[in-house]
Amino acid sequence: MARPIKIKINVTRILKEYIFAGKNGKYLNLVAWPNKNGTGQYGDTHFVSQDIPKEARSEGVQAPILGNLTLPEEEFMPKHEGDGRPEPKRKLPPRREQPEGGEIHGNMEEDDIPF
Repeated sequence: MARPIKIKINVTRILKEYIFAGKNGKYLNLVAWPNKNGTGQYGDTHFVSQDIPKEARSEGVQAPILGNLTLPEEEFMPKHEGDGRPEPKRKLPPRREQPEGGEIHGNMEEDDIPF
């Protein structure tokens, strides 16, 4: 039986200049990385950070860590030897790029963001 993937983020850490408008709304790219030391104290398996453009990273902008992600245990096989990280049972679909026609908006009004 499928179980939900739980994600918890701190919205106050979002760099709003990297929210972009697309055809059906405003978008924020996130990326989840496995915890280096395995499952965390509260069951989290990954940390979640904002995915910022390569150009911004090359200019020294650091992607903020926004929170944690918890994958259900059945999503994993036994840990790899030596690195302490679990191996996914299934491959994830390829990463989607920002929607066609979408662009990054740096001058968004605070009222445009629903939080």
